[in-house]
Amino acid sequence: MVLVAFSVPGGDRVDARDLRLYSANMPAVPVSSGGAILPAPLSSTDIGAVRKLEDAVATVVRGKPEAIRASVVTLLARGHLLIEDIPGVGKTTLARALAAALGGTFRRIQFTSDLLPSDIVGVSIYDQHGKAFELSRGPIFANVVLADEINRTTPRTQSALLEAMSEGQVSIDDTTHTLEAPFLVIATQNPAEHYGTYPLPESQMDRFLLRIAIGYPAKHVERELLRERAGGDPVTRLSPVVDLKAVRALQDAVETIRVEDALLDYAMAIVEETRRHPAISIGVSTRGVLAWYRAAQAAALAAGRDFVVPDDLKLLAVPCLAHRLVLAQSHDSIGRLRADGQRLIAEIAHRVAVPT
Repeated sequence: MVLVAFSVPGGDRVDARDLRLYSANMPAVPVSSGGAILPAPLSSTDIGAVRKLEDAVATVVRGKPEAIRASVVTLLARGHLLIEDIPGVGKTTLARALAAALGGTFRRIQFTSDLLPSDIVGVSIYDQHGKAFELSRGPIFANVVLADEINRTTPRTQSALLEAMSEGQVSIDDTTHTLEAPFLVIATQNPAEHYGTYPLPESQMDRFLLRIAIGYPAKHVERELLRERAGGDPVTRLSPVVDLKAVRALQDAVETIRVEDALLDYAMAIVEETRRHPAISIGVSTRGVLAWYRAAQAAALAAGRDFVVPDDLKLLAVPCLAHRLVLAQSHDSIGRLRADGQRLIAEIAHRVAVPT
């Protein structure tokens, strides 16, 4: 995981690790507003479903509550997740565990230089007996799709994901096929390698709601994993804790989460800063602002609230906005580009006054 620290005007030093999406001691449902304690109008069933989903995934992906929360927020917001990290830290396990816990289907696509768009979306095959074309569906027809090492394949094949990620549908020949909801793409790429890769274009990066890194587990967690994994793959023992209907209901509930005008002004102030910063060629797009807004609503629901607080936006600023920037200075690796983008967003989020 790339972590950065830097100074901002006034002498304060900011560490990217201070901007956490998840913390065990985050405030729960009651939140003070104008001196009054606001109850959570969300039903206990809704809140319990989110908790059960996170707890189930946590039994497999150990010691990474922030990554689990990011994946759940992405799911609830009807978004897609990009994980930039080294091999072997649990990216595939996270995707498989999430699919198993919500009782959905899971497909893994290993992206290579010879992968074709039809290998992803499927192809129509002529049936000589029925005298008609029949659709042979590709792996994109699943609830959770892992696009492993997405930058290993050509831009033509990468673009096959665009319609699915943006519209929740795919077009094959002259027919449009709707993908079953919920639909979540979790894509991975290695930030340390750039030989033989095809960097994702800005239009594709903008389709991902969040970009995160998982990182190595803590020493004591890794020791426990060594002991427990002697018994086989724990994902195969994971049972669904919520059904797809409940997940769809939670996704609908996200759209009802309240966002005050003061928070909209706060978000726009940060976005405007990205558009005039001298180190940034292209700032956050309108699509990026809308994605940030929806992610904050999903984070509020995951915390058991029906309203967004400033921390929902601030904690999501780096994972939701940094990958959408086009920086003025060229970079020789994905890792350095990510670090600079995270530093700039964190600096701006620290400098813009939080509404009170």
